[in-house]
Amino acid sequence: MAYLTWLLAILHMHKALCEETLWDTTVRLSETMTLECVYPLTHNLTQVEWTKNIGTKTVSIAVYNPNHNMHIEPNYLHRVHFLNSTAGFRNMSLSFYNASEADIGTYSCLFHAFPNGPWEKKIKVVWSDSFEIAAPSDSYLSAEPGQDVTLSCQLQRTGSVQQVIWEKVQPHQVDILASCNLSQETRYTSKYLRQTRSNCSQGSMKSILIIPNAMAADSGLYRCRSEAISGKNKSFVIRLIITDGGANKHFILPIVGGLVSLLLVIIIIIIFILYNRKRRRQVRIPLKEPRDKQSKVATNCRSPTSPIQSTDDEKEDIYVNYPTFSRRPKPRL
Repeated sequence: MAYLTWLLAILHMHKALCEETLWDTTVRLSETMTLECVYPLTHNLTQVEWTKNIGTKTVSIAVYNPNHNMHIEPNYLHRVHFLNSTAGFRNMSLSFYNASEADIGTYSCLFHAFPNGPWEKKIKVVWSDSFEIAAPSDSYLSAEPGQDVTLSCQLQRTGSVQQVIWEKVQPHQVDILASCNLSQETRYTSKYLRQTRSNCSQGSMKSILIIPNAMAADSGLYRCRSEAISGKNKSFVIRLIITDGGANKHFILPIVGGLVSLLLVIIIIIIFILYNRKRRRQVRIPLKEPRDKQSKVATNCRSPTSPIQSTDDEKEDIYVNYPTFSRRPKPRL
């Protein structure tokens, strides 16, 4: 019974690992979403087809042949358009006018090339928030354009890792860059336009992704996902910044400007505080001066030699001595 349970667990895990590689890109559903499909090689292309997988049924969306007109199925005639259908038609990205929940599912972009044969990219449309929100950065790495950038993530203990997947995470989509089955040492051929290299060996304790001749468009989030035999998943996200001297100036100038602005604000506040203190002192001094003057006047009035008399002395009463005459009665005649 335990053996059967273990066997079912292995089968379930194998099914999950297989489902991981059923699509090359995961796109977030939006009204004006674009399903990118660019043929990366230089072979002669003869035809391209867009289809949607609904369960076990495949529904045709559009077919383009440079020797014939573009054919779009009636159900999609006024809902989709191609960004680039010029001669050569290597970029056959499909854009939607007004996508809805009915457009959730798995799409296939199939190029027919001569003499290389068919080249297919599968895209899964899901209902989701921004993919970058769900993938916070664990590490940062900066490099200059033209360098070979090496991204690495530490794996779990030796022998326990079953599969490692490297992805580029953007707000609207997630692209698989490399996938390695360590137990079988098999690689997945990425359909991402930017070619990368990765290691795939059973005894390695670290997974490496190399981006040759890095350019500004390579900046962004890169996620390393590993899955152990026990089914335990682990992820590590690196934010890569490709910049040069000119770009550094663009980052430095806003920071310096902010610091200068902050310094000016601090200086203005200090000047305002000092001005208020000085004003308060000037207001207090006139209040003290009348008291000083009154005390000086009082001392001067007491001084016998002071030529200044107070206003009270000026209003002092003056007494005059004059003789008094008695009033005698007049004699009667």
